[in-house]
Amino acid sequence: MNKISMTRRAFVTSASAVGLVGASGLALPYYSRANQRPAFTHGIQSGDVDATSGMVWTRTDRPSRVMFEVSPTESFTNAVRLAPLDTSPASDYTVKRLLTDLASDQDIFYRMVAADLADINAVSEPVVGRFRTAPASKRDIRFAWSGDTAGQGWGIDETGMKTYATIAKHAPDFFLHSGDTIYADGAMKDEVDLPNGGKWKNKVLIDEKRKVAETLDEYRAQWKYNMMDRHVLALSAICPTFYQWDDHEVLNNWSDSKDLSADDRYTEKSIHVLAARAARAFHEMTTIRYEPSEPGRVYRKIAYGPLLDVFFLDMRSYRGPNGPDMQETMTPQSRILGEQQIKWLKRELANSNATWKIIAADMPLGLVVWNDGTKKVGAEAVSNGDNGPAKGRELEIADLLRYIKNAGISNTVWLTADVHYTAAHYYNPDKAQFQDFNPFWEFVSGPIHSGTFGPNGFDMTFGPELKFIKAPTAEQGQNLAPSAGLQFFGLVEIEGATEQLTVRLMDRDDSELYKVTLDPVRSA
Repeated sequence: MNKISMTRRAFVTSASAVGLVGASGLALPYYSRANQRPAFTHGIQSGDVDATSGMVWTRTDRPSRVMFEVSPTESFTNAVRLAPLDTSPASDYTVKRLLTDLASDQDIFYRMVAADLADINAVSEPVVGRFRTAPASKRDIRFAWSGDTAGQGWGIDETGMKTYATIAKHAPDFFLHSGDTIYADGAMKDEVDLPNGGKWKNKVLIDEKRKVAETLDEYRAQWKYNMMDRHVLALSAICPTFYQWDDHEVLNNWSDSKDLSADDRYTEKSIHVLAARAARAFHEMTTIRYEPSEPGRVYRKIAYGPLLDVFFLDMRSYRGPNGPDMQETMTPQSRILGEQQIKWLKRELANSNATWKIIAADMPLGLVVWNDGTKKVGAEAVSNGDNGPAKGRELEIADLLRYIKNAGISNTVWLTADVHYTAAHYYNPDKAQFQDFNPFWEFVSGPIHSGTFGPNGFDMTFGPELKFIKAPTAEQGQNLAPSAGLQFFGLVEIEGATEQLTVRLMDRDDSELYKVTLDPVRSA
């Protein structure tokens, strides 16, 4: 492979404001007049990158044949041309593919050009993106995580989704989006009154964001709205995004018990119909890998070299119905991960040879998240709020934590979002009601661009200790706009030489709020 000729930071600087890197100056096929050419409408993405492969994605404005080139240099010297793929209305003109047979620890540049299927000589401008493959040997790794994009009516204002731009400055190896990637149930207005007398103005707004999503096209539009933000596009052009989902990809707190009969916002009352449409849009609009054994599966493992494995959980698709969550035995109704996912997770954790095992959870373990926040009843996350022995969904997590201890699995760290503030939690069996587990850390981040809430109360079943928190004060109130500055992300850095893992909790202005360095437990 050729020597890398452009750094990640230089490449993001070179990207245009909308993330479409078209001006390559290379010899390309015949261009017809601009108004006759196809166009890429929502930038490019990469994701689910490991040592030898990675997903890439784009969308065109019409049925098109998309041609792909892959190169280790931004000049595309000796580029590999791949077989073209066609876009069609069936998938809303999106296309994604797995790039394979890549060299490890290598910058990969990919370029796409679209030809109009109705006039094959009408060819688009090119778009270019990049990512770096995972290492095969020990090297420094840096990645970011956060969650909660475009929620509570806070859309794209004049500043845009600034936290995405702040993350890009750190040139992470990848960005882990912890869920609530869209707010399909979060209708927006042109303007929102702020407590200080000012106004928040959604400078970019589409009709599909003025109501809750119900149809497949409306769910698709939620994703396209986020990709109208210049900061989102610019980060996607230079950094892979590893996606998971939570509730707002469908609607708030959805489970089999969700009853929409009295919700006048919805003409479609079936939660199962809505979830099916939302899931299809999620897989069409992201770079998540396709799992042939279970098409549509979200949980998966990404191996990122000898120092890191990332285990993505799906705490939404297999849960029992939301309710009191006080069952004393584990049943399908009391589960949050489901029997098959738990078996997979135990097996993959036991087989992992990576130093650090990051468990990416879309909901926190020890914070109380009520199904009905007004009445403070029902469990939406894991904890049931009774501070006692494991019951309900806690039984499944207790079983998992016991297994991790008994199997001698070390160096697990949990990352999550969901609650719209940032915190560091240390789970201490000496403080817990259920004590058959080894201590571990959980770090919470977000929102990346949504209303800021919190803090939530603890459930002491697993003995969480609060090491740090940044959330709204009582004087500030709840649902703070992104312009208030309380937008958060986390940075994880693993040092290749020492194998130490450092977590930093950051705000959108790039201020470091908290930092802790963890030493790996060495195998005997």
